[in-house]
Amino acid sequence: MLRFLSAGESHGRCLVGILEGMVSNLRLSEDDINRELERRQRGYGRGGRMQIEKDTVRLLSGVRGGITTGAPLCMMIKNADHDNWRSVMDITPEASGGERRMPRPGHADLPGIMKYGFEDIRNVIERSSARETAVRVAAGAVCKKFLAEFGINFYSRVVQIGKAADTLCYCDISPYDRKKIEQSDVRSAAMETEMKKEIDNAIETGESLGGIFELTVEGACPGIGSYVQWDRRLDARIAGLLMSIPGIKGVEIGAGFGAISLPGSSFHDQILPSGKKGFSRKTNNAGGIEGGMTNGETIWIKCAMKPIPTLRHPLMSFDIKTLAPGESYYERSDTCAVVPASIVGENFLSLAIAESFLEKFGGDSLGETLQNYRNYSGSISRYWNHA
Repeated sequence: MLRFLSAGESHGRCLVGILEGMVSNLRLSEDDINRELERRQRGYGRGGRMQIEKDTVRLLSGVRGGITTGAPLCMMIKNADHDNWRSVMDITPEASGGERRMPRPGHADLPGIMKYGFEDIRNVIERSSARETAVRVAAGAVCKKFLAEFGINFYSRVVQIGKAADTLCYCDISPYDRKKIEQSDVRSAAMETEMKKEIDNAIETGESLGGIFELTVEGACPGIGSYVQWDRRLDARIAGLLMSIPGIKGVEIGAGFGAISLPGSSFHDQILPSGKKGFSRKTNNAGGIEGGMTNGETIWIKCAMKPIPTLRHPLMSFDIKTLAPGESYYERSDTCAVVPASIVGENFLSLAIAESFLEKFGGDSLGETLQNYRNYSGSISRYWNHA
């Protein structure tokens, strides 16, 4: 059983993540994780926080001699900006400053203070902040490293920012395009100029922008997940994890909402005989998942992210102590966070797949899991031959 927990606040001393259930004997270094953390910090339209933070992880437990031990992995990412917030974030009664009383529309502020009985919104802001996603990326990086041992690889790109949309299908993305995407400030090979113009306009007008990012997973064998119980369906797990990322308002698997205009005969992916792997499909409208299980095709997902609700021209709100109306406030923020969200999504998605993968193949060590995987792959080789 794979479990993940995180702790820490946006301007607290650090973020901490615990990943329990990862197999032993997986080669793992801090550099493996730091590469993904560095990717999360990129992006056109990011705010000043990323000029302060230079996220690196420290592995505190679960690794010895460069390999995992099977014990819980404890990962820490220090918040460099904490030095500027020491008095505000002091854990003693002497903490002072930073009080917020005007809840910001679109944030966790108002329901958070009602739920937990606070008179200072700061307590909600600090934990609900998207800063916490840094440690999710760290945990996801471990899962990606594990799944790569089985030929499973993850990719992401941005397909829309504001009104600038890339209509190219994931299946037409070449290795050259992927290299361009990785080098692009907006993670787009075809619409970089248009997307940057959208962000520039938002910066000039004090607005924020949302968008859509796409995630694909290649190499997953059929049968990960299950149809026998609702909470074992892989697509349900995926949707839940991705919807937990701050700002995500919709998750599409495969053709998603676009399928409503198609008749069943056009939507469903016909199964055709193939000499190479037993069968093939000309389409992938199901997005690689049927009946809550992987079907051997590319897993294809899109996530819609809302515009960031922290605005330079604040929206109307009220004072939670006096109930007097007034504007909410502006606290340093990105203009557009779709790019880093795509990296968060890419890594956090791996947690959902690794969880179902280990449920299917088990094993306390990497070698044991590999053996179980090979046995299963052999048993379905007449239908699916990944090699």
